[in-house]
Amino acid sequence: MNVERVKYVIWAADIRRAVAFYRDVLGGEVVKESDVISEVAVCGATIGIHGGGEGQRTWTGLTFQVLDVIAAVHEVVAGGGQLTREPQPEDNEPPHLAMCVDPEGNEFMLTRKRGS
Repeated sequence: MNVERVKYVIWAADIRRAVAFYRDVLGGEVVKESDVISEVAVCGATIGIHGGGEGQRTWTGLTFQVLDVIAAVHEVVAGGGQLTREPQPEDNEPPHLAMCVDPEGNEFMLTRKRGS
């Protein structure tokens, strides 16, 4: 088998709003845009956003590693997302994890690289 590309598909009731969130908040590049399915590349990974979603809360498994989890949480909320688990300090280190949800109900994590 010759796999050409891997992408992760999420659902959106409002595909334009979802594309804007992943483009504007997470710095993605819109690779393809249509009313049915759009694609946004974030750090070399392709997220397919499929229209026709119901807007229900769904765990995606997506994780975005950032330098500062607290600052990133503020950007997610300012961009229309929600915070479902506050970042907490752990072992005298800054917070390394926050649970978030995009405007379409897709849950994802923000993480920070932990010490070696």
